[in-house]
Amino acid sequence: MGACMALCSLASCASCLCGSAPCLLSGCCPSTNNSTVTRLVFSFFLLMGTVVSVIMILPGMETQLKKIPGFCKGGASIWGIENKVNCDIIVGYKSVYRMCFAMACFFFLFSLIMIRVRSSKDPRAPIQNGFWFFKFLILVGITVGAFFIPDGTFNTVWYYFGVVGSFIFIIIQLILLIDFAHSWNEAWVERAEEGNRKCWFAGLLSFTILHYALAFAAVVLFYVFYTQPDDCTENKVFISLNLIFCVIVSIVSILPKVQEAQPQSGLLQASLITLYTMYVTWSAMTNNPNRKCNPSLLSLVSGGSSSTPAPTSAPGQVQWWDAQGIVGLVIFLFCTLYASIRSSNNTQVNKLMQTEEGQRLSADVEATPGEDGVRRAVDNEEDGVTYSYSFFHFSLFLASLYIMMTLTNWYQPDTDYQAMLSTMPAVWVKISSSWLGLALYLWTLVAPLILPDRDFS
Repeated sequence: MGACMALCSLASCASCLCGSAPCLLSGCCPSTNNSTVTRLVFSFFLLMGTVVSVIMILPGMETQLKKIPGFCKGGASIWGIENKVNCDIIVGYKSVYRMCFAMACFFFLFSLIMIRVRSSKDPRAPIQNGFWFFKFLILVGITVGAFFIPDGTFNTVWYYFGVVGSFIFIIIQLILLIDFAHSWNEAWVERAEEGNRKCWFAGLLSFTILHYALAFAAVVLFYVFYTQPDDCTENKVFISLNLIFCVIVSIVSILPKVQEAQPQSGLLQASLITLYTMYVTWSAMTNNPNRKCNPSLLSLVSGGSSSTPAPTSAPGQVQWWDAQGIVGLVIFLFCTLYASIRSSNNTQVNKLMQTEEGQRLSADVEATPGEDGVRRAVDNEEDGVTYSYSFFHFSLFLASLYIMMTLTNWYQPDTDYQAMLSTMPAVWVKISSSWLGLALYLWTLVAPLILPDRDFS
């Protein structure tokens, strides 16, 4: 959809500089709702910033920049021009901090501006759904300004902002995964009831077994490579506790009373949550500063022993492109895209992100081609917004912080701001987020039993 919008909007770019989301579509794109297009474009802004951050942190970027005559400060100049650009700032973890700082400021600003917007008739709604060219300029301007922030307390303070924001975003990721699992299970069960029961139920069973098999294999690998007989007590406790908690929520999800109160609950959701919990556990252990308990993926693939220490990066360098960082980015992209295009009407997560009017309208309004045959985005929010503008931007604000921490492996700048160090606080943040996420999922299972008078449909 994003590529389609990019190609199709070139012909009408001039009219779209100050226009709204409908002008972003043309005959070569499918009709859709205004609200969906807007969320996709804002998500594209976040993706753009992520790609720029990835490019800036790639190994060898500083060396390549220093080859440009007269570009980097302290390098060889041409025609006597003094070099002004500090290449230590525009590459490496410092550049990621500044790029993500700019994106976070951009989305936080819109989160404040869009508080309590009730419909597209609100004077602030056109700001949300249009003026894309000027929004892009604002983002670029904030980004340029961020690179003029001096080193020092900024890196340390922004690191702690990133830790707290990422903790909250991990919880939101889990909520979205729970919503996705419930929607997935509900859709396949409905198709099974309509016909070909064996096929659809076999699919549900296959994915459930696959999720549990991957999670069990992960636990075995964790015990083999991330623990030592006389060391790594924290890792042993984390793996064991999360394994026990996942077994508990799996059992609770199929209890007769829970099934009676929530017929849509089942092992598919529990298996997906279990697999995600194992990923968070692994991600936490990769930040353990004890190198005996944190082997590098390279040493595992090459046949090194579990006691082989992970190689340390050169000062100021951060290797985000390990498996943990890549998996984190994939999950982040999935959750961001799902939050942008999802259209479920009866799930608990919608009560957090959508208004009551929006839930009704999203089912009633359908985007169709106009009388002239041109496909456009339809304004489906005249009587009520279909999602909370403010909360959506706040989620992207948290996503910017999560991207920053993922690309820098949750490492903390040292006192001289020349290197990045693994720390136990990052480990505890991830582990505690997994526990809180499991508690939230358990609450969604038992809440109808504890509070029978409330509607949890």
